[in-house]
Amino acid sequence: MEEQEMQLKVKRVTDKFTESMYVLANEPSVALYRLQEHVRRSLPELAQHKADMQSWEDQTQGAIYSVEYACSAIRSMTYSGAYFRSIEGLLKQAISLKERMGSTPGHR
Repeated sequence: MEEQEMQLKVKRVTDKFTESMYVLANEPSVALYRLQEHVRRSLPELAQHKADMQSWEDQTQGAIYSVEYACSAIRSMTYSGAYFRSIEGLLKQAISLKERMGSTPGHR
């Protein structure tokens, strides 16, 4: 009877050991399979998000360029105030000279 008991215990231990080895041997492949499933499902959406972000980045860069160009034009206009004042003074001189020339009788 003791021998049968011992054989039964040995069989249980070897069965548990075999089952544990089977689980350990197959667990990484199951995990990798699940990971592959997840990547396959989520990759198209992630690729679309990446494409959207690149498009938004391009649009933003274009807008930044436009704003910088407009700021540069405004700065140029601000610095050109002295030139406009000079032109205004020259125009006033020309008008004054024309009025003087028109008022003298011999300069027609």
